[in-house]
Amino acid sequence: MDRFVFLTFDGLSRGAVYAAFALALVLIWRATRIVNFAQGAMAVATAYAGFEVSAATGSYWLGFAVAIAAGLILGAVTERVVMRFVDHSSPLNGVVVALGLVLVIQGGLGMIFGSEFRPAEAPFSRDAFTVGGVALLSRFDLFVFAAVGIVVALLALLFTRTHTGLRMRAAAFAPDVSRLLGVNVSGMLTLGWALAAAVGSLAGMLVLPTELGLHPNAMDIVFVSSFTAAVVGGLDSAIGSVLGGLIVGLLLSYVSGYLGATVAPIAVLILLVVVLLGRPGGLFSRSAARTV
Repeated sequence: MDRFVFLTFDGLSRGAVYAAFALALVLIWRATRIVNFAQGAMAVATAYAGFEVSAATGSYWLGFAVAIAAGLILGAVTERVVMRFVDHSSPLNGVVVALGLVLVIQGGLGMIFGSEFRPAEAPFSRDAFTVGGVALLSRFDLFVFAAVGIVVALLALLFTRTHTGLRMRAAAFAPDVSRLLGVNVSGMLTLGWALAAAVGSLAGMLVLPTELGLHPNAMDIVFVSSFTAAVVGGLDSAIGSVLGGLIVGLLLSYVSGYLGATVAPIAVLILLVVVLLGRPGGLFSRSAARTV
C-alpha cells in the first residue's frame, strides 16, 4: 500500500508536467489544426536560454522569466516567419515543416551547446516529505502543481472572460467570418503560437530538472508522452489535455513501479492505440454533430 501511495503522488507530479505540455499542443491545434511536432525542441531551446541566464546571474527566477519570454518570442517568430507561409491545403504540409524545425533547432543547439548532458538545477528541494514513513511530495512537486494550476486558471480566464480570448477562439473556428467581423485573424494566430510556446517553455523548465538534464533531444520522450496525453484527453479539449496528462503520468508511474521502466513506453503506446480505436476524438471531447 505504501508503494502504491508513493507511485500515485509521483505519477500526479509527473502528469502535471505532461498536462502543461499537452495544453501547449492543444492551443496550437485549436488555432491552426496543426500538431506542432517542434514543440519539444522549442521548449529545449528556451530552457537553454533560461538556464544560461541563471548560470550567469545566479538567479533561477530570472532565468525562469527569460525562458518564458523566449518562448513567447520564439512562438511568435515561428508563426510569422515559417508557419504562415505553409500551404494548409493538406494537413501533412504543416507536419513536415514542424519536423523540419525539429531538426534545425536540435542541430543548432548541438552546434552551440554541444551534445553532452548538462545538469538543470531545481529551485526547490526534490526530497519528498514523508508521512507515516511513506514518501509523498517534495517542495519541487508542490511548485510544479502550483505553476501548472496557475497557468490552467489564467488560460481559462483568457478564453472565457476576455475579449482577446473570444477573438482567438473565433479566429480558430471561423476565420472567414471573424475577418468579416473585424477580427485580426493573423494576429490572433500569432498570439496563439506565442502562448503555446510559452506554456511549452514552462513545461520544459519544470521537467528538465527531474530528467537527465539539458540536452538537444531532452524533450523527445516527454513530447511523446504529452502528445499521448493530448490525444487521450482530446485535441480540442483544454480540460481534457490536463486530465489526459494526469492519466498518462499515473500510467507511467504504476507501470514503471510494478513492471519496470522498460515496459512504460509500451504501456503508453497501448493506451494511445486503444483510445484512437475506441474514441478517436479523445476521452473527454464533445461528441461531434453528424451531418446528414
